[in-house]
Amino acid sequence: MTHEKHGGNMITKVVVMFIFASLLLIGCNNSVSNQTEKKEPKSVETTTTIQDETKQEQDMKEEASKTIRNSEKENFQAEYRLNKDNWSFEPIQDAEPKVVLLTFDDAPDKYSIEIAKTLQKLQVPAIFFVNGHFLESDEKKSMLKEIHDMGFSIGNHTYSHVNLKELTEEEQKREIVKLNNLVEGIIGERPKYFRAPFGSNTDFSKKVAANEKMLVMNWTYGYDWEKEYQDKKALKEIMLNNPYLSNGASLLMHDRKWTREAIEDIVKDFHKKGYKILDPKLIETPE
Repeated sequence: MTHEKHGGNMITKVVVMFIFASLLLIGCNNSVSNQTEKKEPKSVETTTTIQDETKQEQDMKEEASKTIRNSEKENFQAEYRLNKDNWSFEPIQDAEPKVVLLTFDDAPDKYSIEIAKTLQKLQVPAIFFVNGHFLESDEKKSMLKEIHDMGFSIGNHTYSHVNLKELTEEEQKREIVKLNNLVEGIIGERPKYFRAPFGSNTDFSKKVAANEKMLVMNWTYGYDWEKEYQDKKALKEIMLNNPYLSNGASLLMHDRKWTREAIEDIVKDFHKKGYKILDPKLIETPE
């Protein structure tokens, strides 16, 4: 009995060990399988997390940029105000009085980019007054965006460059607002300055400009559309040695070949005369 009992115990132990080893092997396999299954999703989740963090960083940077821009607008103080008696600009407090403003109409036709690049090289600002009929192609839209991206201010010179006094009120509004909508679609902001073709404003066009929060502007003097000044030397001479030249003068020029050729010398000689070029962003505009 003792021998048989001992033999039975041995068999039982072997069976138990076999069952235990089998269960252990199955458990290990399941563990490896589970680890394998978990590794793949973990890898995907890690990639997704990295991508989300990158996008989050980009969103944070964009939000910070917007905050800075909004803060700049809130804290910004204009330094010059328009004098409507002669369309020049006067210091509001103690800003430098000896300045002139550069403006260019009929942009972007043929030479606006070259003019802008020259001004950028000289590190001086200006307003480019644009017409809508020049912005009907992707090429011209790209030109406007490039000018804006270089830091230059954009003004409204109406869509079709027609005399507003010859239009109905509805047509005048369309000429102004349609262009503002177009410009905003290209550069992301609406113009802050308005100049009527030929300087020909109406009471209604002034109201439209006010509703659009634009400053109505004309000019102190300008000559590059007149035949006798369609030459680099002649244009430079009349712009620099002019009886209407005074502190805060608003200088009218256009997208023209001779203007492009003369602009560098004009700017340099204004500096020699002690004039600074007025930054349009320092001009008080309607809120």
